[in-house]
This record gives sequence, structure tokens and C-alpha cells, in this order.
Amino acid sequence: MKMDLRSGYKGVVGLVFGNESSSDADSYVERLLDRISNGKLADDRRNAIIELQAVVSENQASQLAFGAMGFPVMLSVLKEEREDVEMVRGALETLVSALTPINHGKGSSNEVQPALMNTDLLSREADSISLLLSLLEEDDFYVRYYTLQLLTALLTNSPQRLQEAILTIPRGITRLMDMLMDREVIRNEALLLLTHLTREAEEIQKIVVFEGAFEKIFSIIREEGNSDGGVVVQDCLELLNNLLRNNASNQVLLRETIGLDSLISILKLRGSAFSFTQQKTINLLSALETIRLLIKGSDADTGKDMNKQANKTNLVQKKLLDHLLILSIESQWAPVAVRCAAMQCIGDLIIGDSKNRDLLASKILGEEPQVEPALNSILRIILRTSSMQEFIAADYVFKCFCEKNSDGQSMLASTLIPQPYSMSHATLEEDINMSFGSMLLHGLTLGENSGDLEICCRAASVLSHILKDNLPCKERVLRIEIEPPMQSLGAPEPLLHRMVKYSALASSMKGKDGKSSTSENSYTEVIILKLLITWLADCPSAVQCFLDARPHLTYLLELVSNLSETVCIRGFATVVLGECVIYNKSTDNGKDAYAIVDAISQKVGLSSYFLKFDEMKKSFAFASVESSMTRKSFARSSAASMADIEDVDENDLSEKKSPDHPILSSVLDSYFVNFVKKLEADIREQIVDVYSQPKIKVAVVPAELEQKSGESDGEYVKRLKTFVEKQCSEIQDLLVRNATLAEDLAKTSGGSRSLESDQRVSGASERVQMEKLRRELQEASQRLVNLQAEKAKVESEAEMYRNLAGKTEADLRSLSDAYNSLEQSNIQMENELKALRKGGPSTFPDVEAIKAEAREEAQKESEGELNDLLVCLGQEQSKVERLTARLLELGEDVDKLLEGIGDEAGAGEEDEDDDDDDDDAE
Repeated sequence: MKMDLRSGYKGVVGLVFGNESSSDADSYVERLLDRISNGKLADDRRNAIIELQAVVSENQASQLAFGAMGFPVMLSVLKEEREDVEMVRGALETLVSALTPINHGKGSSNEVQPALMNTDLLSREADSISLLLSLLEEDDFYVRYYTLQLLTALLTNSPQRLQEAILTIPRGITRLMDMLMDREVIRNEALLLLTHLTREAEEIQKIVVFEGAFEKIFSIIREEGNSDGGVVVQDCLELLNNLLRNNASNQVLLRETIGLDSLISILKLRGSAFSFTQQKTINLLSALETIRLLIKGSDADTGKDMNKQANKTNLVQKKLLDHLLILSIESQWAPVAVRCAAMQCIGDLIIGDSKNRDLLASKILGEEPQVEPALNSILRIILRTSSMQEFIAADYVFKCFCEKNSDGQSMLASTLIPQPYSMSHATLEEDINMSFGSMLLHGLTLGENSGDLEICCRAASVLSHILKDNLPCKERVLRIEIEPPMQSLGAPEPLLHRMVKYSALASSMKGKDGKSSTSENSYTEVIILKLLITWLADCPSAVQCFLDARPHLTYLLELVSNLSETVCIRGFATVVLGECVIYNKSTDNGKDAYAIVDAISQKVGLSSYFLKFDEMKKSFAFASVESSMTRKSFARSSAASMADIEDVDENDLSEKKSPDHPILSSVLDSYFVNFVKKLEADIREQIVDVYSQPKIKVAVVPAELEQKSGESDGEYVKRLKTFVEKQCSEIQDLLVRNATLAEDLAKTSGGSRSLESDQRVSGASERVQMEKLRRELQEASQRLVNLQAEKAKVESEAEMYRNLAGKTEADLRSLSDAYNSLEQSNIQMENELKALRKGGPSTFPDVEAIKAEAREEAQKESEGELNDLLVCLGQEQSKVERLTARLLELGEDVDKLLEGIGDEAGAGEEDEDDDDDDDDAE
């Protein structure tokens, strides 16, 4: 296998450098190797190895030739000739030269790198790593020095293979750790080697710590002068950070063995406080990175919160917050990079920790008589600094302070008290005793006169943190009104309206191409829109206040449809419009949710509106949020100049090509991005629901279908007809709106829209249609049920009237029977009277008189009953006629219903007549 590699190597030499050149290099290197291997004279062999080292260090062809045939010879010298120190030195120096890249100007990116190929070959040699580690025990200084250089070169180009090899070698890491106690040059090389070795190698990290790395690292730092030391301090801190990064057990060992005092002491400013050299700046940044690693804990630690909290508690007990405030605020000569890193550490220290938040809020900075709370000082930095990175870092402190801290938010909001115009427009330098709220309101309203909206936007960012997820604060700030410069210019206006005004002002300051006339205005509008999104969320009163001014809705609609605006601005305006729908509790015509959706549909189009969300999520600002707060570790490669440190983040931002201002990736945190994504789902659902409903909701109440008392049948039928026409009108309105949506979707699908967006909009369209059909079916079913109930009620009344008519006729028949019976009794009595008269008139009273009297009384009684009966019959006849007309209107056959009633009555009368005839016959 090795012979195959070397033969392939020779082929590479010929391919890259040409056969003639490679042949010369091969032959010359081969002669030198032969003199080293087979030479009889010691001086000749030493001279040969010196010549070989020189040619390999200067010529790439010689490097390749040496890699093809020289490693076995050099390793043989290291194994068998330990006593000849000069030969061992020469062999090691030659190996280092073979693994060191030769840069004769910039070559092609595809050019073969001999040093990398030689590194791979040497790492594959059997026992090569263990042989090199054994050389660290030699007494000669240069042998140890070149060995460390060689191991570092191997580790730089082939880290994983060397890490695995060192772990398998007994006492391999122990030998490296012993080098930290060697002479300064060797110690420094050992530091570099261990720094490379411990990157992303957890097992090696644990062994290094077990070998006493923490004590040795801080001992070296103290010897070098802490932060005032040289590059060695930077190397020590870089090694320390490798050992602590995402390694909970090492963090616990550091905290519980040697403690954190040595780390805190690095942050102390000594000597001249305004003297910050390039190396001192890098050292402080590295130490602050160590602080952040301890505060963040370990992502892989199951007990992360406990370990992180223990680190925070220990650091606060060591007065860390005081040192951070000195570096970030009180030390005016500290470089911007150091101040930013210190403020980011403050934010990490207080987030989610009520005690640390209270501690920061209680801190007073400055010297008498000019003292002020620390939070006021940080706000002053936000409003006054000329560094964008310092604004981001200070804003991060307020973000962390307000995170899930309703008491702190309320405390800050309580200081927001409007001041008279003259006081609110005083310069920040005039009164250091300004309250927090006065200073913040001053910043929020400063842009009106100066036209410089950057300060306003920075203050708006702080206000958004105070209002986030805190409804009482939103309501409180909503009541703040800003006075105009003069009373003649109008009445005071709400602060919310002033923010919208400044957003529109920032938009108007852009050119026709959409680019801002000043750099700060390109992100001012986005930050103010972010404030509006935060303010309107879950706050119907804020939505109502926003919609009280009709131009606000018009401004948002123009912003959404304005293609000259950035994707982020259009997206944020889309979110604000959506909040005006989902948090809208208004019932006023023109301000309710339906009116907003109708305006969106007419001015923008629902499909185009929904696509704004997709465009926003793909924008640079959203895509780069996760990596926005990550900081570089300051290795030697990044310490080329002081300017690199001052502007490292600025340069990174400027290299990213995007129409959105690159600062937005730092201002927009992951919480806000996730919040907007959640809002998007709610907005889509609510808009589809509102759009699928009729403009005027007609409640289908069964009571409306009932005939009112005193209402004629014609009026009742007319009212029912009007009700049905209204239903048809609403259905037609839905059909027209659905057609508009379908046309809009057709236009969208015909354009250059992505498949995912088309499917999402198509799904929304289908949902609208399904919702419309479902509601139409429900309304039709309800009307059918009501009509069926009405029909059943009418049929029930008809049956009741039929029964009543039958009963009345039965009463008539009974009365007729009684009258006939009375007549028959009267006839019988007359017959008996005649018979009695024949027997003797003197014996009996005047029967005729009695008969006449009885007949008269019976006739009066029967006439009274007959009159009552006729009245009842008249009333029943009127009801029957009215019922008959109602049945005819409902389409019933009245003759068919009454067909059997007359027959039954007639049959009954015939039977009675027959009975009477039989009686007469008897």
C-alpha cells in the first residue's frame, strides 16, 4: 500500500512540475537520501541532511520528491540514532520543512499542496506519532522544540488522525502537558499544540484537565501579566475556552477546584486605564468569551440549568457585574469591541435571573454629583453612540432585562411621563438627571425637528422590549399623548400615532429606487414596524387606536404593495395588517375585521398578500437570525490589526449582499421570528374565516318565520318572501366574492410563483369555497327545517279545527234530538189531555191553560239556547272559512279534507229519521 502511494506520488510530481523538473528533483533528493542512509562518514551524512532540509524548505518539487521516498529514511534516523543529536535535529527540521507550505505568491486553488500530501503520508507511517511523542523526553532543547513544531503541523493539516493516535498512546497527553512547565519557547509551542488538540475532542479535554491544565494555564497568565500580557495570554485563554466550551464537567472542576477569582482578575484594568493595545484588547475579548461560556453553560449537559445557575451565582459573588459595567460603560477609553462584549455578558448574566436583574437595576454609576442608574447609562449609550455594534449590544441588555420580567417592564413603563415640549426637546447632554422615561420619550420624539430618525428608531427598539408580552404596559403607554410644538398646530396625539408618522417619514425619505438617502433610514422603518407588531399583539385597544386614523390603513396597504420597498418592510407591514384583523374587536363600520379584509382584497389581493409572508421568511434578515449573536474566538489569525477587531462585525455585515440592512439580522432575535411565524398561521386562518362570511350576517331565527299577532296572511307571505330574497342576496354576494378570489388565484398561478406558495394559496381558496358551501348548506337546511315545522303547525291547526267542527255538528245533532223529543212529549201530553177531557172536564184543571203556559216557557228556553247555538255556529263558520283560505295558500285540497265530514253528518241524521219513523209507527 505504501509503495502504491509513493509511486502515485512520483506520478503527481511529474504531472505538476513536468517530467524534466521532477526528474532533476527526484534524482537530487534521492542522492541526498542515499548519502544519509549509506554514508560512512558522519560529517558527510550530516552535511547531506542539512542540504536536504534546505532544498525541501525552498522547492515544492523537492517537497513532493521527499514525500515519495524520504519518510522511512528520516524515521529510521529518529529511531536508531538517538545518540547523534545533530542528526536527530536535522531529521526533525527536514520533516518540519516538508510539512510547511511554501508560498511563492498566490497559486491556483486547484494546485497540488505538497505539504498537505506529506502530512497525510507521515501520519500514515506506523508508529510515527508514538516515536515523535517519545522525543519530547529528550534533553536537547531543539529536539523537543522541532518535535512540537512537527506535531503542530501534523495536527493542523490532519487533526482527527492525530487526535485518535495520541489517545491510544500511553502517557501521550501527559508528555505534552509536561511541556507547559518547560522553557518559554517550548511552553509556547506546547500551548499552540494543545490548543489545536483540544478543539472538539471531549475525551482529550477531560484528560488535559485531569493533568492540571487549569492551574498551569492561570499560572502562565499571571506570569505574563494578565490582560496586559502578550500573545501567550491569548493562547492560554484560547486553550481555556476549548476546555470549557460545552463541557459541563470541566466547568464544574474549574469552579470547585481553583475557583473563578483568577478569571475575574484578568478583567481588572491596571495601570493607565486608557491604554488599550491591540494585544490587550484581544486578551480582554478572550476573557469575556470565557465568561460567556460559563454563563451559557453546556448544551450537552442534562443539568444545564443547575450548572449555569451555579456559574452565574459564583461569578456575581466575585463582583463580575461591577467589572463588566466598568468595561462597558465607565471606561470611556475602552475599544468598542470590548464594550460590546462586556454588555453582551451583562445581558447573558441577567436573562432569566430575577436577582441579577434587580442587582443591575440597583447599580448607580458615575461620581458625585453626576451619578445615574446603570439602566439610564445604558439607554444613554443606545441614544448617543455612533457605533452600530454598540447600539446592538446595549439593546441586547434591555432585551434580556425585559425578558419574562413583567415587574421590570412595569417599572420602566411607569417612568414614561410626557414632558412639556420645551423639556422633551432638550439635548441629552443638558440634564444628566433625566429619568429613564423622560430620556426614552425624548429619543422617541427627537426626530420631528432634526429629521434624524435613527435615535427615534433606537428608542423604539427599547420600547418594544418594554411592551413585549405585557398587556398592562401596552395599555399604559397607549394613553401617552405627545404635545405639538405649538398649540395652534393641533391637539396632542397618541404616541402610537407618532410612531406611525415617523415610519411613514422614513419611507418618504427614500429615493425612487427604494434606497434610503441615509444609511440609518434603511432600517429605521423596519424597527418601528417591529414596535407596532409587538404593540398591537393581543391588544385590541391598540388596534382600535391605530385604526382611529384612516390614513394609517392606507399607508400600510401602500407599503405592502410597493415593490420598491424591501422584502422585510413589506413583510412587516403585512403582519401589522394581519394583527388589525385577528385582534380587531371593533363593531364600527369601516374599522371592523371585515372592512380590513375587504380593503386587503381590493387593494392588494389575498393571494398576493399571503405570498408576502413567504417572501419575508426567505429574506436575509430572517434567515440569518440564528447566527447573528455568535461571536468569533480571537485566535492569532484574527489579530492582524486593531482595525480588524474594531470593525470585525461591521465588515462581516457589509460583505453580505441583501437589500435589507444587515443590522436587522442582529436586531431581530429568534423569539420575534418565531412569534411572527406563529402570527402568520393565525392571520391566514382568521382572514379566510372572515372572508368566507357574508358582510351582513342574517340570523336564521325560527321566530322570524312565525306569523305575528294581528298580521294578515298577505303581509305574512310578503315578509317571508322578503326574507328569502335577502338570503338569496347574501348567497349572490358570496358567489361574487368567490369569483374575485378565483380570478386572483388564477392570475397568481399564471405568474412566476413558486409551487409551494401556489399550493398554500390554493389551499386557502379551497377552504374559502368549502366554508361558503358549508354555510349555504346550513342555511338551506335551517330554512327547510323551519318550513317543515311551519307546515306541521298548520296541519295541526287544521286537524284541531276539523275536530272542533265535528264537535259543533255533534252538539247541533244533540240539540235537534232534544227538540224532537220535546215535541213528541208535547204531542203525547196533548193526546193524554184529550183523553182526560173526554172523562169529565169538571174534575181537572184547565189543561189548555197549563199546556199553553208550559209551551210558552219551553219555547222561550229553546229560543235562548238556539240563539246561543247560532252565535257559536257563526263564530265557528268564520274560523272554518279563514282556515280554508290558509289551507288553500299552503296548497292543501280543502274539499278533500272536508269530504267525509258532511257524509257522516248526513248518515247520522238519516238514522235518526228512521228511528223517529219507527216510533211513530208504534
